[in-house]
Amino acid sequence: KMKQKITLLLIFAGLLSFAQPPQGGKMRDKIKAQKVAFITEKLELTTDEAQKFWPIYNQYEEASNTIKSEYFRPIMRKMRRNQEVSDSEANSFLEQMIDGEDKMHQAKQQLIKNLKSAIPAKKIIRLRVVEDQFNRQLLERLKKFRGKKD
Repeated sequence: KMKQKITLLLIFAGLLSFAQPPQGGKMRDKIKAQKVAFITEKLELTTDEAQKFWPIYNQYEEASNTIKSEYFRPIMRKMRRNQEVSDSEANSFLEQMIDGEDKMHQAKQQLIKNLKSAIPAKKIIRLRVVEDQFNRQLLERLKKFRGKKD
């Protein structure tokens, strides 16, 4: 199960990097706006909750993106360029991935702690489901978009 999550995380990170056009990340901004609307609607955030929720969530996403940039993207870039790696290099990558997963876990724990003062516990629990729904929807749209381009 954890292996699937890591694989999906890396695939998603890769898809987002392809989806980012050179003209200043307009696609990234559009996806972010859609995610904000989706999460706000699905969690049924009140105005007060949203004002507290989004700064905390955005801080988490920044931390998450930094972790992905430092721990996961360099490995994926290297793997795309050169499929052959030595055992020691592979072991180094695994250690880097474990460290990255630890950092992601810590960031998620901090998110939950911080959100406890912003929204009810049941909305915090639903957040994960809503994020997964958004990501599935985004992947479906990317598949359709790529299908049209071919």
